[in-house]
Amino acid sequence: MKVPLYNTKAENIGETELPDAIFNRPWNPDLVHQAVVMYAANLRQIVAHTKTRGEVRGGGKKPWRQKGTGQARHGSRRSPIWIGGGVTFGPRNDKVYAKKMNKKMRRAALASAISEYVRRGHLKVVEDLTVSEPKTREAQKMIANFFSLSKKPSLLMISSAGENYLPRASRNIPKTDVITGASLNTLDLTQHMEVLIDKRAILEIGKSK
Repeated sequence: MKVPLYNTKAENIGETELPDAIFNRPWNPDLVHQAVVMYAANLRQIVAHTKTRGEVRGGGKKPWRQKGTGQARHGSRRSPIWIGGGVTFGPRNDKVYAKKMNKKMRRAALASAISEYVRRGHLKVVEDLTVSEPKTREAQKMIANFFSLSKKPSLLMISSAGENYLPRASRNIPKTDVITGASLNTLDLTQHMEVLIDKRAILEIGKSK
């Protein structure tokens, strides 16, 4: 399929061809959702961790004798009903939240999502998506040609692999991320409203894992 081709000044300089196998796939919300959940789960960092009664300190001696004190019987201060005792069914950092999805499904989900951006007009192909020096003002100047900076939507710029000042220049710009075509995944894509893609990065998307 053919789409308009722009330069970094947001001027239409012609047309370019997008491969139908990646950019003209039907919308599959269930598959896209499955991919987003998988990527989000695999990024999850487990911080909360509680100790069981077998891991807390103390409790080596029976608190008091079994009978004759008038108190309830107890065998260890490590019991979950004691202050300082273990925690029952608490969060553990050894729990695995990671999910799996085969390569064919991952690529199909990415193609379905990026095709929807094309259909809705939220993806623009740029001839040479780069800046001349690693300065924030250079990236802002280029982005301002496409969007009003005061109302700029969340933006994902897909650059080609190799030397490029764009990631560094865009680092301090709010709601703006830069990723290479080979590293693009469904989660990164669906977290942004608008997409600018370097013409050279188009074929790299098909090679993403």
